Amino acid sequence: MSPVTAIQTAATVGPYSPATVATGRFVFISGQGAIRNGAYHPGTIEDETRMTLENIADLLEQAGTDRNSVTHCRIFLSDIDDFAAVNEIYASFFSTPYPARTTVQAGALPLGVKVEIECIAVVAET
Repeated sequence: MSPVTAIQTAATVGPYSPATVATGRFVFISGQGAIRNGAYHPGTIEDETRMTLENIADLLEQAGTDRNSVTHCRIFLSDIDDFAAVNEIYASFFSTPYPARTTVQAGALPLGVKVEIECIAVVAET
């Protein structure tokens, strides 16, 4: 059984839950971007979003959990016009119940990345 339960009160406009309830220990993942070994790997918004989510998946695994235990994400975009493209990749990374989510346009992101994502996940009690 998943440690994350979604609260559905109304239809949403994208792949996210309005609220989630979680039990257990938590891992808080700082904002990730298309960065590996301290170097920015510029690409299309789709490429950068995939690499960002792969970085998150790696950190979740190291913490002893996975994407199905993510309760909340914050997405920062350098250009809000990239929302649809990011949303499509994001929807293929997560499954229902989707994490609660906030997406905003940021004035500028570190190293010039196009997208930065941070998240909170549950680590099941062992």
